[in-house]
Amino acid sequence: MRGMTLPNRIMVPAMVTHLCGEDGVVTEDVIERYARYARGGAGLVVVEAMAVHHVKSGPLLRISDDRFVPGLRELARRVHDAGEAKVVPQIIHFLKVARSGWRQTVDMLAPEEIERIIEQFGDAAARARAAGFDGAELHSAHAYTLSSFLSRTNPRTDAYGGQTLEGRLRLIGRVMESVRRKAGADFPIGIRLNGEEFIKNGYTVQESRLIALRLAELGAAYLSLSAGGKFEDAVHEPGQVLFPYSGYSGDRAMPGDWLPRGLHVPLAAEIKAFLVSCGHATPVAIAGKLSDPADAERVVAEGKADMVAIARGLLADPDWPDKVRRGALERIVQCDYCNVCKALDGTHRPVICTLWPQGALQAPAADDAPLPWAGALEASVQAGRVALKWPKVPEAGHYDVYRADDLGNAGLVDAVKVNHWIDATALGGRRYRYYVRARTAGGRASPPSNTVFLDLPAPGVLAAS
Repeated sequence: MRGMTLPNRIMVPAMVTHLCGEDGVVTEDVIERYARYARGGAGLVVVEAMAVHHVKSGPLLRISDDRFVPGLRELARRVHDAGEAKVVPQIIHFLKVARSGWRQTVDMLAPEEIERIIEQFGDAAARARAAGFDGAELHSAHAYTLSSFLSRTNPRTDAYGGQTLEGRLRLIGRVMESVRRKAGADFPIGIRLNGEEFIKNGYTVQESRLIALRLAELGAAYLSLSAGGKFEDAVHEPGQVLFPYSGYSGDRAMPGDWLPRGLHVPLAAEIKAFLVSCGHATPVAIAGKLSDPADAERVVAEGKADMVAIARGLLADPDWPDKVRRGALERIVQCDYCNVCKALDGTHRPVICTLWPQGALQAPAADDAPLPWAGALEASVQAGRVALKWPKVPEAGHYDVYRADDLGNAGLVDAVKVNHWIDATALGGRRYRYYVRARTAGGRASPPSNTVFLDLPAPGVLAAS
């Protein structure tokens, strides 16, 4: 990737941790979070978004001044020491938001403020190089400044305006020139962007593939595709600043359990194919519910993307890459997409996984000793819902619940810390089978419980009116 060779195709995309203080200085907890990913075998670790400008924004890392370089240098060193992973910081500029619901928009920026932003990105990239990172990533996705200029909703009417695609691309082009000038032409610069905005009048893949083409022409080391996460449909909670992941576009950025697996892969496939047809081999990464190893492998094997960006799956189990490499798939702690981590981010609290032990700030170490299962799984049908219950298993941190139906659907459906579960999505007239496995926080799994089979009664036929 333009001077950066990865040990594998697994990316840890940027995930805010809120493990630093409001001064934005790297802490030991921040370092341990990212070193843990490297120990687990990830190929590329993208450190959470860090601001290129001086701004009051709560517990967010900064790269806006030389005084932050020593901490960032220690972070890069410790990640390199922990494994073979390459590590890059994601650098970001964002506009002002208020608890009243007001937010600054790109048309409020004066020309001199735009010039300052361009220089700030260049300076931040130079600091990333000085700190020993392997490259840097520009955050041009979701609700933030670079992405807002790219958006079809960009309200400016000058040379940076939303009336033309060239106008919308002007800022990112000038930022890339600044980064190259200040950090060096040989310093790899990746770019994260939306494959689709998922807002009314937002751009779709028809334009994102053109944006991707321009970024490839500008020399991006890789393109990391996300989606949504916009302010335009954010839900304002009184007394809280707008959280761009609270509307439907936010659900597409961090899809919960109700959305399908790998839902953004078609966007990556179309963008990748378009770039290839235009003669560009720029690597493309794609995110969005790809923590099932079979899904991740298929995406790469079929050439739909060059890398899989697994966020919440690697938060739940940083050893995911190593377990896949060893063929220990049954020991992976599978994310169930409950999105507690998303809720913690929205309230600026330390981001953890609910599957970790109570009170833990970091994922537990992997363990391999067998975990016994004892007792029987029981199931009953109550008011159209299937109720499961089972005995508690000593040492279990949580329980994985599996379901299959007679339509060919099978797999993990939830992970719970209690010894009971309700299935409210079973369809009448079908046969279902269920089993449960106990799992420690480190990934040790018990043998499967007994399998229970249920034939749900068919629904009554409504009389014709």
